[in-house]
Amino acid sequence: MQKRKNKTNRFFGATAFLLIPFVFLAITVKENIESKDTAAICLMVAIALIILFGYKYLNLHKEEHAYHKIAIALWVPIGAVTCYFLNIYGGLGVVLAAAITGVVASFLPSLNKQSVYLKALPSPIYCGAFVGMSSAVIAPSIGFIVAAGILAGVLYLLSKNLFHQIGGKLGTLAFGGVIIVSLISWLIS
Repeated sequence: MQKRKNKTNRFFGATAFLLIPFVFLAITVKENIESKDTAAICLMVAIALIILFGYKYLNLHKEEHAYHKIAIALWVPIGAVTCYFLNIYGGLGVVLAAAITGVVASFLPSLNKQSVYLKALPSPIYCGAFVGMSSAVIAPSIGFIVAAGILAGVLYLLSKNLFHQIGGKLGTLAFGGVIIVSLISWLIS
């Protein structure tokens, strides 16, 4: 029973990961259809096929499925809000705000070297920093950042063994949170 549940959860986690680039590609294709740019549309279709091929034929994740703990994933929106405040209200700019957020997070395990919990915090906080790097044009409010951070936290929670040892995972999770919240707000308005 547990194996079937893990398989189902793994399927939904991988599907969520695949939906991120497809949502982005769909929005891009929509804009290019309006401008009748067939070369861009063909390129987007080719990228979509490459993504599907990569997922189907490459070993990008472990067979067993594990989850990050909720107490760890809750730090994604905290990192997002911290970076956003440093960027927008502190006037530091996105790069410096993300760097400060990441550096502070990297020192958290030093507070108690035996704490497994503190050792796990830098990664989700830095994932949140990527969410917080969003432009004020894309993310006009702190509510948007909190929603995107929570969504990225959910994706982070499900992604422990997905795309194992593949670079860019944290940025992809952050991008997924922001693009999906952007899509929802676009559909609502």
